[in-house]
Amino acid sequence: MGAARTTTYTTGRWPGPSTPAQRRALMKLVPLSITFGLIAALGIMPVIVTVGFLGKASAEEVLELPEDMVLPPAPKSSTLYASDGVTELATFGDQYRVELEYEDLPDVFVEALLATEDARFWEHNGIDATGVLRAAVSNYSAGGVSQGASTITMQYVRQVLAYNALTPEELDQATEDTPARKIREMAYAMAVEDAMEKEEILLNYVNTVYFGNGAYGLGAAAQLYIGKDPQELDLNEAALLAGLVQSPSEYDPINGSSEAAKNRRDHVVNRMVSAGVITRAQAQQVIDEDLSLNPQPRPAVGGGAADSSNWGFFTDYFEKWWSQQEAFGASPEERLARLNRGGYEIVSTLDADLQARAQTAIEDQLAVDSPYALGSVVVEPGTGRIEVMAVNRVYSTNTTNNGPNTSVDGELGSYPNTTNPLLTSGPGLPGYQAGSTFKLYTMIAALERDMPLSTNYNSPNQYRSQYPISGDPNCGGMWCPSNANESMAGNHDMRSGFGGSVNTYFVQLVEAVGADRAVEVAERMGISWRTAEDLGHAANAQGWGTFTLGVTSNHPLEVANSYSVLPADGVLCDPLPVDVVKTNDRDIEFESDCEQVIDAEVARAATDASRCTTGYGADSGDCGSATASYIAPMVGGPVAGKTGTSDNFSTGWFAGFTPNHAIATFIADPDSPQNNVGSSRTPLPAQASAEILKAAWESNPTGSFAPPPAALR
Repeated sequence: MGAARTTTYTTGRWPGPSTPAQRRALMKLVPLSITFGLIAALGIMPVIVTVGFLGKASAEEVLELPEDMVLPPAPKSSTLYASDGVTELATFGDQYRVELEYEDLPDVFVEALLATEDARFWEHNGIDATGVLRAAVSNYSAGGVSQGASTITMQYVRQVLAYNALTPEELDQATEDTPARKIREMAYAMAVEDAMEKEEILLNYVNTVYFGNGAYGLGAAAQLYIGKDPQELDLNEAALLAGLVQSPSEYDPINGSSEAAKNRRDHVVNRMVSAGVITRAQAQQVIDEDLSLNPQPRPAVGGGAADSSNWGFFTDYFEKWWSQQEAFGASPEERLARLNRGGYEIVSTLDADLQARAQTAIEDQLAVDSPYALGSVVVEPGTGRIEVMAVNRVYSTNTTNNGPNTSVDGELGSYPNTTNPLLTSGPGLPGYQAGSTFKLYTMIAALERDMPLSTNYNSPNQYRSQYPISGDPNCGGMWCPSNANESMAGNHDMRSGFGGSVNTYFVQLVEAVGADRAVEVAERMGISWRTAEDLGHAANAQGWGTFTLGVTSNHPLEVANSYSVLPADGVLCDPLPVDVVKTNDRDIEFESDCEQVIDAEVARAATDASRCTTGYGADSGDCGSATASYIAPMVGGPVAGKTGTSDNFSTGWFAGFTPNHAIATFIADPDSPQNNVGSSRTPLPAQASAEILKAAWESNPTGSFAPPPAALR
């Protein structure tokens, strides 16, 4: 970079100093001219302001900016990748750009641009004193501002400061028509010229300047207006594009006045004649021609999933997570602005291969046009890394052809297209009743009180509890739950009670340990309350016996992460969607905040009972029957978990884990909770989970479950 190149139109680019040393030598002659030039150029402003400023600061001081006054890089879109660092999930940014290298800049465009915008670019040090004086005389004569004196370097400074503005106040500061802004801009320009080669400044300007219609930089503009790569531009096309940078809207050849655009193009070629870079005959040939246009559609830019069916819900969660990270700004708005303009390369935690297999497993069980949502989340135990977010929906705002809401006449449902965060919580979406998956927290509360897995209760088909209740099912005002079927009645310990999901066993267990202790365990393991009803019950948890059967509203990410505590030997980690954020100067690695929330031996005992559900079998004793005994043979490795069904089959769940992955899968009607999924659909979460965990185990068939301690067997 830096060597002068010839052009087919002239003997070379602009004459002037050819080496950095020569340029800097010339710069030393400029300060006095700058001082008088500033005073004259700002004649329409209060002269005393400029004189006062320059009387206190020498030109050398203007050049030596404070260390914290650093020109930020020009904005670029950020890209979100899967955990492989290759699969692109989404881009974030509002600007269409095609980055060019210096050798990609066509001579004909550079000649046109400099002839029109900055004829002494190769000579000045960021401020063109001659241009300032000329503009000052013109402005004084006109009684206002009729000419500007901004160099390419000053324009570059202004556009970068404006593009990187994160608030309206910062944007005003970058663009306000005041002496302070002009002086700051000039100081920046001098500092930029002192720190960068001319070729680098020119390249940065050409890559960032706005050409209109959403195109930033020559690479994007050449494609958008001409349908060509920049290197293919001819004189007519180069002059048209060079003319746009002064006022893209006024000279817009596509949506504005073609006459104005042609007049501006003709002005450019006439300036090129004056500069001596083309002949009058070459200029006249262009003037006699029509505009050379071949408009192309602008590629989509902005936040969104590259493949909305597979990645959209994860991308949405990531964006919300980013907005909460204080490292990226003082407010959510500032953080998202940085995401859109920071040019970050973000390696997420999403496993692209496992996500694809999970999406297939989900849709094999339930099509995307079903009113029922079937969705799954997978996290990594001990790290909180989110590896899968799959649901039988398409992440899209276009709901025109959606099916009807099953409970509200005349309203469309959220299928197949939606942006509702079905796998995480959101406004109006606190979650879905998780049913018997919550028996885990009662079992852990009992284990923490030194009640072993062998704790036995005679469990009748229906049991009259100690908890008052006004609704059904009650016996004389007391809660009287029943088992799913009469065959479950009999003696059970924790293994058979958990594996067979015996309601009346767990009601007796929660009475023994206290419902408040079961609620406290759930909170320790990451479960939270979102509805007023749940918050009210949690505040008076001692009488909340129904809690053990999963009556609260929760979402799959929360439940999956909670179950990940068991294979992590009692460690809970915050959910994490990002591994690394790569910036221009460093890589920022992210790790989740983790905490030991239950004792490792308690976690191992709870895992042992959870093995009974899947048919994997407990290490410590007989399991009895199992609600999903087919899962272990399908997975082909160690697997544990719990099925869950809420009252009247309104929802269905499976939450479980292998040594390396934790999963939660649900089925419900998000639009109409009263639209029960039915007994035929409640097994679908377990079936989908089995397929997903099978794929996960095949990708990493390592690890095992540690046996429970003797004291808790």
